[in-house]
This record gives sequence, structure tokens and C-alpha cells, in this order.
Amino acid sequence: MKYVNPDPEPDRTPGLEPGGGVPPGETPPAESSMPQAGPREPEATARGWAQAPLIVILVLVLVVAAGFLAYALGLIL
Repeated sequence: MKYVNPDPEPDRTPGLEPGGGVPPGETPPAESSMPQAGPREPEATARGWAQAPLIVILVLVLVVAAGFLAYALGLIL
């Protein structure tokens, strides 16, 4: 893609004095917008939790639940 300078050329812009100044009473030329969009951003690759952390959390929850169950059974018996 070829870069296009968004600034107007001073030689062909009406109302400019030599050196780029604007005489009193003249309106300066308006700025043009960007001719191209910026660079594309890559898509986010993270789509949620990985399987390994979920398994570790599940195992820890089961161990804690088993501990509470064993404590409760120890109080009953």
C-alpha cells in the first residue's frame, strides 16, 4: 500500500503566502482526514480458562470437601 501524505501541497494551496503563512482575513486550509486506517490489531487468543488450572482447582475442592466429610464423620462416630 502506498503512503499518501494528508497535508496539502503549499504550492497549489490558495491563500498561502510564501513560507506557509496566511494573510489577515484568509481562512487557513482545513486538515484532511487520514486516508488509510491504522494497522490491524491481532485477535485475542485467550478464550477462557485452560484445562489444567480447572482440573487443579477441582481436585483442591474435592480434597477440602473430603476433609470436611471426614471431620463430620469423626464427630458422629
